[in-house]
Amino acid sequence: MTQQFNISGMTCEACEYKIQHIFSQIPNVKSVVAKHFNDSVTIESDHKISQETILDILKPHSKYGLMANPTANLDRQSGLNDSTSGTQSNQYFPLFLIVGFITVVSFATSFYGDIYAFEYFELKTFLHNFMTGFFLVFSFFKLLNVKAFAESFQMYDLLAAKLPFYGKIYPFIELSLGILCLIHFQLNYVYLADIIIMGFGALGVIQSVVDKRKIKCACLGTVFNLPMSTVTIIENSLMVLIGIILLNL
Repeated sequence: MTQQFNISGMTCEACEYKIQHIFSQIPNVKSVVAKHFNDSVTIESDHKISQETILDILKPHSKYGLMANPTANLDRQSGLNDSTSGTQSNQYFPLFLIVGFITVVSFATSFYGDIYAFEYFELKTFLHNFMTGFFLVFSFFKLLNVKAFAESFQMYDLLAAKLPFYGKIYPFIELSLGILCLIHFQLNYVYLADIIIMGFGALGVIQSVVDKRKIKCACLGTVFNLPMSTVTIIENSLMVLIGIILLNL
């Protein structure tokens, strides 16, 4: 069942992420799509959600309020297609472009003595450079709006959902790992941290994808509208794999 509610108090994308996180805590809710520009929140769930339920869950959040009666049994795609407009390839284009850029730069700087022949290619250097670029570039986009990132991140990350401050310091953790990679300081500990952080993060991503929750991926902060999908799982798993390989090379 799909229902739509009008919620006051949403002024930006950060508010959308927060409302989506709040409403996703309602039992049996499958997906939540909030739009601040028209004060609408579309909820897909297994049963009808009452106004009383909405009012109760909004009580701790005085900024937001229920404006009008819900419209039940909307078309399943209503309100959902807008937030995921365009094909997935178009939505993921920024991610593919950035990862491609990091890959090319990492490859170009991975030849011993700057001799561009395959026998001089160093896999460890390539993987290390890729990890360096990944953490530096991805942390940059998260740092553009730490608050909005943290609110989006806690919607699917298991630790950030329990400890909100983790979402606020996460961009700085990534930045620190990138800098440590850049200066080649205590690399084994950096690789181990990569495995733990990205591996644990993958658990929340997998859970969100399995539950088919229609939420945004915050891997590039809130600058781009990236839907959560298997692409996000691959991204986290790839970084875990790179960390494991680097620890054993």
